[in-house]
Amino acid sequence: MVRLIDTDTGGVVGTITDEQLDYLQSQLEEESPDDRDYWFDVASVDILEEEGADPALVALLRAALGDREEIELRWERA
Repeated sequence: MVRLIDTDTGGVVGTITDEQLDYLQSQLEEESPDDRDYWFDVASVDILEEEGADPALVALLRAALGDREEIELRWERA
């Protein structure tokens, strides 16, 4: 399992599967091979959903955003 952590608060927002992480890595820009942070806003989550992202992953990202306009999440192996 992989934990997603809100970089602003340090709180764990949820866990995702290795397959869901692989999907994110294939869809999102990484600044370096060691990059473990991803930035999301409502529009980017909408695009992931339109592109066929796992519904559970989309729901977790929407819940992590809550009423914020954007969020940066870091991942780490649980």
